Amino acid sequence: MYGYDQNVGAQQQYTPPQQQMPGGYGQQPPLYPEPSPPSLADAVRAFTTGQMAAEDFQQVFATSKVYCPRGDNPGFLALHNTQQPVIPMFSSLKELRRYAGKESKYFVITGAEVIDLLPTGYGFVVDMEGEHRMVFDAKAVEQMVDFAMRRMYG
Repeated sequence: MYGYDQNVGAQQQYTPPQQQMPGGYGQQPPLYPEPSPPSLADAVRAFTTGQMAAEDFQQVFATSKVYCPRGDNPGFLALHNTQQPVIPMFSSLKELRRYAGKESKYFVITGAEVIDLLPTGYGFVVDMEGEHRMVFDAKAVEQMVDFAMRRMYG
């Protein structure tokens, strides 16, 4: 028969394959790992100190988790005691807790979703109690939307 030893008395032993599957246990780490993108907190710090361009910041912001305080109803909480209404957002849970307290309610959203869902005429503040607070007024948000649309659709 094809594929089988014709000698009935021959003993065969199973030999496991010697090569390892990629990503498996015991695999050596790559010699040159891909650099990880900066965290939103790092990007905020770099942007506010002039070490990062606006386009680079926006790319990091779009893919980062943003922590937003919430009330009893769905949606953003806005501050109206400012020149223009702004929505507080935070680069980490630690920053949110510094602002709103340990027991505060919050939701997590990506920066791209923030840009998509932010009401017209509103700006936002990132890490308002932090060392590197960033304020984006409504005009800056419009520019971020335009930039995102150009990147997406050319």
